[in-house]
Amino acid sequence: MKFTEEHEWLREEDGEMVVGITIHAAEQLGDVVFVELPDEGTTVSKDDEVVVIESVKAASDILAPVDGEITEVNSALADNPGMVNEDPQGDAWFFKMKISDPSQMDEFMDEAGYQKFIG
Repeated sequence: MKFTEEHEWLREEDGEMVVGITIHAAEQLGDVVFVELPDEGTTVSKDDEVVVIESVKAASDILAPVDGEITEVNSALADNPGMVNEDPQGDAWFFKMKISDPSQMDEFMDEAGYQKFIG
């Protein structure tokens, strides 16, 4: 698993990247009440806004961590956005994507680096 400075995680699964937010990010958001997911088949560039999350505290955008194509979204989040608080690094992933440039993964942190980053 890799982590970004924007508090996202990426996990390789069957040649694709599964993307979600970290436990730290979910805790900072508070109770999530709404998640808007991208359309499958959408081509995104790094830092494009792809997911909107609304919580009791704030609204946040989740940015594409790398260039690629959205291949699947976790539609269960639309019906149960609270999953983000319950299991942010497991069942509450946001989307899967095929990445265009695997070298973009080199800039992300491992778990030890991320734990140091959030201090």
